[in-house]
Amino acid sequence: MDVQLAVIVLLTFVIHLIGTLAYAFRIAGVRTGHIAIAFSLFNILVLLSRTSNSFQGPLLAKRIEIGIQDPSQFDPTFDYVLIISAASVATLVGGLLIPTFQRLTTIAVDSFHRSRSMPRLLFRSLTPRGLSVLTQSAAIPAFQNLEALKLPTNVPIKVIVMNFAVSALWSVGVIASIYAGLLEPDYRVTASSLSATINGVATIMMFMLIDPYLAGLTDDAAKGRVREDFFRKVIIWMILSRFLGTLAAQFLVWPSAHVIATIARWI
Repeated sequence: MDVQLAVIVLLTFVIHLIGTLAYAFRIAGVRTGHIAIAFSLFNILVLLSRTSNSFQGPLLAKRIEIGIQDPSQFDPTFDYVLIISAASVATLVGGLLIPTFQRLTTIAVDSFHRSRSMPRLLFRSLTPRGLSVLTQSAAIPAFQNLEALKLPTNVPIKVIVMNFAVSALWSVGVIASIYAGLLEPDYRVTASSLSATINGVATIMMFMLIDPYLAGLTDDAAKGRVREDFFRKVIIWMILSRFLGTLAAQFLVWPSAHVIATIARWI
């Protein structure tokens, strides 16, 4: 694995790790009752994710340009398997970090609620006391959480299935659009701009079907209308479906790339 590919893998890892850790902020919002503050703090991590996205695309595009000029430079199949594997590993790591991260975010939300100052919150996190809080918050997932794998009867299975599909599509959208340039070198610029062909479907599903359900469930949990353990079970299933979606994405890259290459040739 060369340096360029290593950077792409690292950026992919960061993007999917942050996406998984978003669930910790939902739990922190429920525990503190300050849902808006929790999501506001999460936006700081979103900036890091978007920065990683802004570098990932161009680096992938550059790799394809090199591959078109000299196909012997790299194996595209090895590339996309490794990149999407990074997404799966990041999702798994993020899931394992949820117990630790939810404690940290709960403390951060409470602290920000008192000080209302982001610079002060960041400064406190770098003090010896802040570092000790980080150490004390470290935790591994409890074995009892495995009971959550028994899907609650009142959780719409379609939400879990849709989250699986969305995760798979989001994992391949950008990669497939870039690698479509290998299939249609003459239309590689057009193909690279067609990631919305794949991601658009995932975006519609997420913001029209999945996110409203999670938002309502988060509000209900914060107000005590549903039990917190039920809320946590749903979160565990969302993380599991996200992880399985990234695994399924391995089989969608080239079919998606062929679809995008065909569209690039037609339009």
